[in-house]
Amino acid sequence: MRLRTLALSVTTALVLAACGGGGDPVDVGGGEGGGGGEGGTLVAAISGEPDQLDPQSTSAYASFQVLENVFDTLVEPGDDLQFEPALAEEWETSDDGLTWTFTLRDGVTWHDGSPFTAEDVVYSYNRIIDEELANSYRFESVEEVTAPDEQTVEIRVSRPTPNLLANIGAFKGTAIVQQANVEDGSIGQNPIGTGAFRFDSYSPGDSLRLTRNDDYWGGDVALDGVDFRFVSEPTVALTNLQGGQVHWTDNLPPQQAEQLMGGDDPTVEAVASNDYWYFAANQARPPFDDPRVRRALAFGIDREEITEAATFGLAAVNQTAIPEGSAFHFDYAPYERDVEQARSLLQEAGVSDLAIDFMVTNEYPETVTAAQVIQSQLQEIGVTVNIRTLDFAAWLDEQGQGNFDVFMLGWLGNIDPDDFYYAQHRTDASFNFQGYSNPDVDAALDEARSETDEDARRDLYEQAVTQIVDDASYVYLYNPQVVQGWSQDVEGYQVRADRAIRFRDVSLTS
Repeated sequence: MRLRTLALSVTTALVLAACGGGGDPVDVGGGEGGGGGEGGTLVAAISGEPDQLDPQSTSAYASFQVLENVFDTLVEPGDDLQFEPALAEEWETSDDGLTWTFTLRDGVTWHDGSPFTAEDVVYSYNRIIDEELANSYRFESVEEVTAPDEQTVEIRVSRPTPNLLANIGAFKGTAIVQQANVEDGSIGQNPIGTGAFRFDSYSPGDSLRLTRNDDYWGGDVALDGVDFRFVSEPTVALTNLQGGQVHWTDNLPPQQAEQLMGGDDPTVEAVASNDYWYFAANQARPPFDDPRVRRALAFGIDREEITEAATFGLAAVNQTAIPEGSAFHFDYAPYERDVEQARSLLQEAGVSDLAIDFMVTNEYPETVTAAQVIQSQLQEIGVTVNIRTLDFAAWLDEQGQGNFDVFMLGWLGNIDPDDFYYAQHRTDASFNFQGYSNPDVDAALDEARSETDEDARRDLYEQAVTQIVDDASYVYLYNPQVVQGWSQDVEGYQVRADRAIRFRDVSLTS
């Protein structure tokens, strides 16, 4: 919420007004933003504004764009999304797979200068578990977290947990936080981390500034800081990038992305992501509790047309969430647009003149565009789609209260197959807002969480996703590409499939 609601699901963002009133160019301001000072301050234009800065409490993608540079996890995904040391320099697992032992780096300090110790890790994980925060489901198998000494953390689990590294390190929702920063109530507005950059200042509706952490455990950081500017309009972000007012953005007009990738000023690159986009019907509301109605919606749409309209071709159609290229990709696509089949399923279910409240958010414009195409397509099967467009804060509230017929969104930054399916489709799981329940799916997802043989684990996920797709718990649409652009002054930046925005290795040439 990579709501990552992002859930991204993930993983997701609260977007307020763009800088300069939403239409004017952004002024970098002063010599510092233009690269002055020892390393210069990189100006980054992001589409949304953080809702808060507590990594364990937020689910907003805009927050994680910032917090990726402020906080650390014990381990983290490398460029190839394989897990590498971070605050833990090494780890081992007991022969029975029930005890994980992490050796922490020596000499790490918090941004306020206090020492980082194993007790910080114990506190952080227990906070997520005890307070049942958004990512508590990732610790479902954890029985105890202890600190035998200041440099060692032991995690004892109730069963083998092959995806434990992904659970604790895939994104900053499980970052290690400072107890004092939490208990004095300041973490949401003045976070203290161990990352490459320190929080400096925040101007609501405008910008947020980070400064370099000179004591960063990962080595020297070239930039003096990063200035995140909130620019909701992609055309404005592109104009600012081309005009030199900003150095980097991930908010580019999709209709221009392919053309921009042909040039070198600015540099625009795209990589296939692990994200997926979907819509889901509320099974607590008739007639959506009938799988025939949900399947009718799945047969009533043309995914190719939706994907082209929403992403201008910068995505791959997929009916099973996990993208092609992953070892866990499953090529199962039972739905092709079939108007007669869709009408027949509605008739079998005794449904006619169906009107759907289709909830989207204007802070993800592709959901609005996709909904408009879906509206037109479903009209042909006798279904009326009433598009309800909300700001994301209201969207989240409505989703949480179950006030929708159908909603559309995406899950961002997934890595392990468990990230794609468990929290979304396990009965009563934390992100199963559509109210899906199937005992066969539950059994397969539960068993897959403890299966250490990759082939057997893959078979279990294929069983689960076959049923999920057949039941239309989610109607999967596509896997988008990650598209980002930066000026010629920027060196060392890399676009990542998990959408992590890391500036610690970046420098400015002027």
